[in-house]
Amino acid sequence: MHSRKLVPLMLATSLLAACSMAPTYERPAAPVPSSFPDASMQTVGAKPAAAIAWREYFTDARLVGLIESALANNRDLRIAVQKIEQARAQFRIQRAAQLPNLGVNAGFSRSRSLPQGPGIYESDSVSVGITAWELDFFGRIQSLKEAALAQYLSTEESRKAAQISLISAVANGWLALLADETQLQITRDTLQTRLDGLKLAQLSFDNGIASEIDLRTAQSLAESARAVHAQQRRQRAQDENALAVLLGTPVPPAAIASGIDALGGAAPIADLPAGLPSDLLIRRPDILAAEQQLIAANANIGAARAAFFPRISLTSSIGTASTDLSNLFDGGTRAWLFAPQLVLPIFDAGANIAGLDSAKAGREIALAQYEKAIQSAFREVADAQAGRATLNEQLDALRAQVNAETTRFSLVDLRYRNGVANALDLQDAQRSLFTARLAAVQTQLSQLQNQVTLYKVLGGGWSAEP
Repeated sequence: MHSRKLVPLMLATSLLAACSMAPTYERPAAPVPSSFPDASMQTVGAKPAAAIAWREYFTDARLVGLIESALANNRDLRIAVQKIEQARAQFRIQRAAQLPNLGVNAGFSRSRSLPQGPGIYESDSVSVGITAWELDFFGRIQSLKEAALAQYLSTEESRKAAQISLISAVANGWLALLADETQLQITRDTLQTRLDGLKLAQLSFDNGIASEIDLRTAQSLAESARAVHAQQRRQRAQDENALAVLLGTPVPPAAIASGIDALGGAAPIADLPAGLPSDLLIRRPDILAAEQQLIAANANIGAARAAFFPRISLTSSIGTASTDLSNLFDGGTRAWLFAPQLVLPIFDAGANIAGLDSAKAGREIALAQYEKAIQSAFREVADAQAGRATLNEQLDALRAQVNAETTRFSLVDLRYRNGVANALDLQDAQRSLFTARLAAVQTQLSQLQNQVTLYKVLGGGWSAEP
């Protein structure tokens, strides 16, 4: 066959290779109810959380700086980015298999065959050609390319999910440190008050005014506050270490200089609309990543089915060949090669059937993982809704309790100093006020962290900034 006829043949075979044996992909129905339990969050026409950039949601300049540092230095996010590059390269490798590889081959050989005489035979050649290019008649390579593309897109969505998790973790870690600061201040104040009370109880005991029971009770309260203070210092150090790992750098002291009461507008007060479960399918990167894995598994079935059919490959070249290197490019040395090859599977001990069964099982696994991702997302949003509906009410109640306990302590302290109330009444008021103040701070932390969580589970934090 003349070499000029090879190009039309290759183009024709490429057009014939457009078929695919992969099942037609259809997005599965969401295995969750059509609406969230809290219907009040389903605001029609409101801007979805996934469309709100994190700079719009977190307005405190200190927190913005921490998030910027984390996005620039966090190692887990770097790993996610490099996984994208790796998946992109794998897709490019698989896509390249659809096109012929053109290369230059140069060879030189010398041989001697004694039965035919003592002469030494030489062969030299230079050629340009295609080596073992598979003609994808049954879509095997196309299916593998589609699977590689889906894997690449899945890693891109996973990176977005990693960014969402990182931003949420930084915000929650920062809020926890602010709460630690406030709780430490409360405990320091309480410890000082109880130490002062212990001195007064000791003085009263020494003068025979108070009993030893009053003295030991005051001592117990002081030591209890000291133990809580040590525990909170340890918790604060651990929270700071955890935040430093997320940031990839030490935590700036100025970022945690004030307590949670001075937070101001670090987190938005306005409610976020939840939308419908179908919005999660479109917006949440972890669900999109799971869907891309399902698409990849679906494409692998096409590659496994194509393995049952003949595999046709083409090797061709054109160049020069000569028995003498000095005459390699002289006239009359032109040479060409056209060598198609067909491999038809006849008996493979069930390997192809097993490969197809494995691909089908892989698709069922990916389907279950996709549905589980949707169900988990639905529960996360519903839990955050429940927290938003109750934490505000709980915080209001605890703040009212703190006000009541503060007034009660002031009154009991006044009565005690005037000899009307006994030491046990004063110590009980101190204990109740301390407990109520710590509970209010912890609930305020939970309420703010729930706002961060709601933003996260609704898919916020990855959209491109304006």
